[in-house]
Amino acid sequence: MTIVPKGYSFGVAAAGFKRPDRNDLGIIVSHGEASAAGVFTTNRFQAAPVLVCKELLAERPLARALLVSSGQANACTGAEGLANCRETLAIAATAAKALKIEPEDVLPTSTGVIGAQLKMDKWAAAAPQLAQSLGTASAMDVAKAMMTTDTFPKLVAKTLSLPGGEVRVLGMCKGAGMISPKMATMLGFILTDADVEPKDWQELLSSAADRSFNALTVDGDTSTNDTVLALANGASRVAVRDAKSLRLLRACVTELCQELSYRIVQDAEGGTKVAHITVRGAKSNAQAELAARAIGNSPLVKTALFGCDPNWGRIVAALGRSGAEFEAEAVVLTIGGILVFEKGQPSPEDLDGLLAPIMRHQDVAIELDLHAGRGSFTLLASDLTKRYIEINADYRT
Repeated sequence: MTIVPKGYSFGVAAAGFKRPDRNDLGIIVSHGEASAAGVFTTNRFQAAPVLVCKELLAERPLARALLVSSGQANACTGAEGLANCRETLAIAATAAKALKIEPEDVLPTSTGVIGAQLKMDKWAAAAPQLAQSLGTASAMDVAKAMMTTDTFPKLVAKTLSLPGGEVRVLGMCKGAGMISPKMATMLGFILTDADVEPKDWQELLSSAADRSFNALTVDGDTSTNDTVLALANGASRVAVRDAKSLRLLRACVTELCQELSYRIVQDAEGGTKVAHITVRGAKSNAQAELAARAIGNSPLVKTALFGCDPNWGRIVAALGRSGAEFEAEAVVLTIGGILVFEKGQPSPEDLDGLLAPIMRHQDVAIELDLHAGRGSFTLLASDLTKRYIEINADYRT
């Protein structure tokens, strides 16, 4: 049974936005006012819910509810899309009126096909079902309702002992394709019953996102809708104010987000591999990230992973064009702990034979030392499969 933070209720409804046979609308309601934080896509085409969320959080970093719809992105929909998004907040508030929610208390998110206007008649029709399920639905129900091409829901919960007492933290997310973060890729919600000041909560979420959702890639694409929202409602009555408590909570939330990030790459559309690409010895962390992303986003590296082919030359070639600064002869490459390349040439060992069993594993460790500085970065990356092409070729049908 999932350990849920105190003071939250969940609701879902089958609105039929894309398919009639599943829940595709979800709401999470805090029983009291909560510190709210968010990280958002840097795509210049930002979806209506992203713009509305940013506007609401800028006005006040507090909220009562998180709203998610699956099957319609409400992106690139202009003034009508913004008006529709704000109307969904009123619909959500009506559904949660028993908990005294106002429209401005609701932070919206959505996922789906870009360009289509929201089906507002379906929203209105789904409101009674959403209201009826609120308090009886589970966190897992919402995690399932936010799925699109995901093959399984992604939910992680933790308890944390702090000097002031025990708190609970829960995270859920969706994401399998159009994944390459410029903040936090996909939709995600983090909930805790700890009492955290809004400024500290925002800093904590941003830090955790940088070390998790900002450190993965599936296909090199950044969505118009990427959003991670976090609520801290204080229902545990454990105040997180001192440096030690903040450090412990940051570590817990970061670990939770990293577990969710792994599940996104594990569930990549058509994916069969999770590559753990670590670049160290770079001139800076930013240059290490450049190198890791060039490798993780390379179609040639990704297809080699899918084919279980230890074609290390593709890794070295991707590194060479990454823009990172290093001396070619200084680079050392290992795969699964096996020395593959150093001093500008491959190891004299039978690399195909040594690497064959490693490449058959789901998780493959690729490590490079550039010997150019102290910068480092680790990226999770999926492979590229025939199934990925099939899914995305038929996405709108």
